[in-house]
Amino acid sequence: MSLLPKTATEFGTTEYWNKFFKKRGQKAFEWYGEYPELCGQLHKYVKAKDEILTVGCGNSKLSLDLYDVGFKKITNIDISQVVIKQMQEANRAERPEMLWYHMDATAMKFSNEKYSVVLDKGTLDALFTDESESTVATVRKYFSEIARVLRVGGRYLCVSLLQEHILRELLAFFPEHEFVFRAIRCLEAEQKTAADNNDGSTMPVFLVVATKFKKLPMKVYEVCMADDQIQRVQKPDEIVLSIAGAQKAAMVCSGLVRGSIAGLNEVSLDLHKPGEDIPRYTIHVLDQAPTRGNGKYAAFIVPQGRETEWLFSTPKGRQKLLASASHNRLAIVSMHRGQTYSSWDAVKDELAESVRSLAPHGLQEQIPYLSLGSEVGRRETIHSGHSAMSGDYIVEEILGKDEKIFRRLIFLSNQFVIQSEAAIKVMKNKGKSKKIVDPGYLACQHHLYMSIGVHLASKLGSDTGKNSPDSVMIVGLGGGGLCTFIRQCLRDTTLVAVEIDPEMLSVATNYFGLTLDDRLKVELKDGLDYLVECVQAGSHFKAILFDVDSKDPTQGMSCPPKAFVERHVLENSKKLLTDDGVFILNLVCRDDSQREKVVDELKQVFKYVLSYKLEEDVNEIFYCTDNAALDCGAKWQEAMKRSAEELNVLAKKFKLSRDDLVDLEEFVQGLKL
Repeated sequence: MSLLPKTATEFGTTEYWNKFFKKRGQKAFEWYGEYPELCGQLHKYVKAKDEILTVGCGNSKLSLDLYDVGFKKITNIDISQVVIKQMQEANRAERPEMLWYHMDATAMKFSNEKYSVVLDKGTLDALFTDESESTVATVRKYFSEIARVLRVGGRYLCVSLLQEHILRELLAFFPEHEFVFRAIRCLEAEQKTAADNNDGSTMPVFLVVATKFKKLPMKVYEVCMADDQIQRVQKPDEIVLSIAGAQKAAMVCSGLVRGSIAGLNEVSLDLHKPGEDIPRYTIHVLDQAPTRGNGKYAAFIVPQGRETEWLFSTPKGRQKLLASASHNRLAIVSMHRGQTYSSWDAVKDELAESVRSLAPHGLQEQIPYLSLGSEVGRRETIHSGHSAMSGDYIVEEILGKDEKIFRRLIFLSNQFVIQSEAAIKVMKNKGKSKKIVDPGYLACQHHLYMSIGVHLASKLGSDTGKNSPDSVMIVGLGGGGLCTFIRQCLRDTTLVAVEIDPEMLSVATNYFGLTLDDRLKVELKDGLDYLVECVQAGSHFKAILFDVDSKDPTQGMSCPPKAFVERHVLENSKKLLTDDGVFILNLVCRDDSQREKVVDELKQVFKYVLSYKLEEDVNEIFYCTDNAALDCGAKWQEAMKRSAEELNVLAKKFKLSRDDLVDLEEFVQGLKL
């Protein structure tokens, strides 16, 4: 028969506790851990000379254990007369100095400032069962009694799960009554509870330490989440948020311990050092249906610099990694920027406890750590800056596979996404080394397929506009990788790149090898405004490319911003194209309905629309034109194939690549009219 109440409000009634202790008999009932798990914290705040009052003592062994290790001045009270009689009889001989009273903690009969410590393990949680007026009034009476019986310098020690309504009431009362407030997470008590529970689940356990003073010059709020790292905060809400974060993470961990999430979304957790705001690790946990021969659980550590790769940075990529890992559950760990990691073994040691907490219940075997090699990787920040458009950013270099160096632009607001990347060659001359950007390296594969569209436009018919025959507009500069490749590979083109953010031009020229000259210039303007200006000036272009990302990550379409695919913008782009020109759009859209709307707008503006979807990436390239020479799918495909083939030849000719950049058969098969 269950001894747990049917409703939470029963916790606060005398009848419930009398009934509870009669059923339970002499067996101790421990809320939130026992003395061995709590003593590490308690001994910091309780001394042998202290006069201790334990409120709502029940039949817990905590007071008994304290007595047995030398704390002799202990008084215990409880609302249940049954349990007080039980405890008096059980301890009369062995602990003669202990005092036991049947007493209501909200109306104590002790004199003012009698005790130096008031100890509460679960009593506040039992009292504060709801947020009704009567319950809140009872809790406030309880707090007032604690403040009354405590001496100046005395401590109220409360072991609690600290639900938000409980924590907020504690914060509202004690700092206002000249108490220093500290909340400490009791990790050992949590671990013991998890070990004792049949399903391995647990919730965070906290020790509140409220120390009484005569008068404080300011309110003092402190929190300690681990490792005795006490952090002073300015506002009580900072404590609320910190504890809520721990509680949510514990709920997630408990859920993972109890069951599988196969077929469901992955679960993600950030791991912080105590007192630090920047995460040290991010862990993604994934499950797949149990398969014979698979291990139960493993952890995969991603080397620094590789966390942005598709396999590790996207849910689909991580699912693919799970499928190849031969384990039913996989915890994929990424290391964060702004942190230092000394060695593979140090990372494993640091992660051990957290990784174990995410294991399925009952796992006995050692957890294997998988990786691409027993190295933490190397990552170096060579520049930090701030963009008014995109926030803080860094330019970093990482040591990739085969000792190759890659330079990356990362916006810290979305640091698992590479904004721009360049391969770096180390050139040696007279014993000195110099780093240069490899112009043939295309980190963003969609740039290659946009370049095919530019080549196609340069080969279609003759120009009827005012600009040079192969003038191309690119809206969105980024690190300049697309501009640099087209400039090097398609040497009859002249380019104008439109970029709204001056900081990106500085980054592109200083760190990513962008060269400005007669064939390539940059306009620092809003792309939409620049289109209008060009229409008014009567300009024409062989190709117009939209490769601009959205600054709003909440939208289902992250490239381009929605404003760039509105009808009047597309119509302006069409006006600027020569009769045989091509409009090329890089679309990144995870919302099918939004994608269909974009496609419909393109079809309303242009006669012919062709698309190519990159296999692993979410990018989809659209080629749009009114050129009658491309009035059927076969002609489109043949023209695109010729351009891709010639691009391969040109890339080799100008020593941008030794191998074909485009797989012609795969490309043609992927084209969709």
